Amino acid sequence: MRIELLTGDAVAEPVASLLDRIRTKQARVGIVGLGYVGLPVAVEFARAGFAVTGLDLDTAKVEQVNAGRSYIRDVADCDVAKLVESGHLHATTDTGRLADLDVIDICVPTPLRKTRDPDLSFVVSALQGATPHLRVGQLVILESTTYPGTTEEIVRPMLEATGLKVGTDLLVAFSPERIDPGNQQFTTRMIPKVVGGVNEQSTEAAVAFYRQIVDVVVPVSSPAVAEMVKLLENTFRAVNIGLVNEIALMCRSLKIDVWEVIDAASTKPFGFMPFYPGPGLGGHCIPVDPFYLSWKARQSGFESRFIELAGYVNGAMPHHVFTRITEALNSRALAVRGARVHVLGVAYKPDVGDIRESPALDIIHLLAKHGAVVSYSDPHVPVLREDGLDLEAIDVDCALDRGVDCAVVVTNHRGFDYLRIAERAPLVVDTRNALRGIEGAHISRL
Repeated sequence: MRIELLTGDAVAEPVASLLDRIRTKQARVGIVGLGYVGLPVAVEFARAGFAVTGLDLDTAKVEQVNAGRSYIRDVADCDVAKLVESGHLHATTDTGRLADLDVIDICVPTPLRKTRDPDLSFVVSALQGATPHLRVGQLVILESTTYPGTTEEIVRPMLEATGLKVGTDLLVAFSPERIDPGNQQFTTRMIPKVVGGVNEQSTEAAVAFYRQIVDVVVPVSSPAVAEMVKLLENTFRAVNIGLVNEIALMCRSLKIDVWEVIDAASTKPFGFMPFYPGPGLGGHCIPVDPFYLSWKARQSGFESRFIELAGYVNGAMPHHVFTRITEALNSRALAVRGARVHVLGVAYKPDVGDIRESPALDIIHLLAKHGAVVSYSDPHVPVLREDGLDLEAIDVDCALDRGVDCAVVVTNHRGFDYLRIAERAPLVVDTRNALRGIEGAHISRL
């Protein structure tokens, strides 16, 4: 799809100039929010030759970037240091710097409230910080995952309250982030970028912008379509994981090995895509995004029962894991209260240090609530001070030397020696099939 740039009176001179500066890499780029999405994006544009200013209210992050250090595993210290030294990357807490920038890319979190309603406070705060410094000829992009309609219903009114007209004075687009933390196979440049602008000129500018760092850019007809794309992607995963989690529970009641079933089904070369059961959903996207979609659907009178049911099944998995631990301990005439339970992995996925929405947190809380003595190992999470927890990681061998009653594989990091764990732990509850091929009466699989 090719969107032609309108010429003549239809496009103001500052907008035409912006496109030229983007294509010649003279545009000054601002990234608002230097977290798991923002910092990698900032580094990519700086590496491409743009002058990039990262804006974050967290002074610790700003200081680390300016010192040439990275706090994101997927971004190397040496890359940050090189870009800072060359002058292509700088970080600040000063929102006033936005007035000097040509492109403002907002990459802030969009969590859920406890009521499972969207929390757009970070987006609103970012816009409130930006609006006093906006000027004619800027491109404003929102990358934060949100419900369909956010760009038109929230972002546009806030920008136009400044007196600037969106689509002419300011170009505005939505482009959902697709970063997968820890994924070395699909880097930022390799992942196609979906872009939807409020009008043709906005889409054209955003497409030109992302083509500087991404091999394939996919323009769509509106911001709402782009917003829906991200929610469909992650709802697809959440629903299918919910399905396979329910199949796992069913297989247990039927005394069938669900992992063997999935392996065999995966031999079909068409019409089947394998998903795998686990202790629950984690991360900043998959446990959250489907509820953004179901919330928006309710606003229009549509009940998304499929999504809600998948959320219920996935949300119940930590409780199922707790039950499995209880059953394993009971098989050795042990109660949960007073049992020494060692959790292997607290990050939400293998080989990352991200604990957002990790099911390990719920499992640890359930164990502690019922009187278990809980410890954990995770080479990527040295301390666990979250949601009322205050624990420090200990080495697996040290934990086994001290003695544990049950080891629970929650996150299957590659750094764990699973054969050694199976040999030394008196009981193992494996929620990820990490002990695949290792047999023993003391091993309980999900």
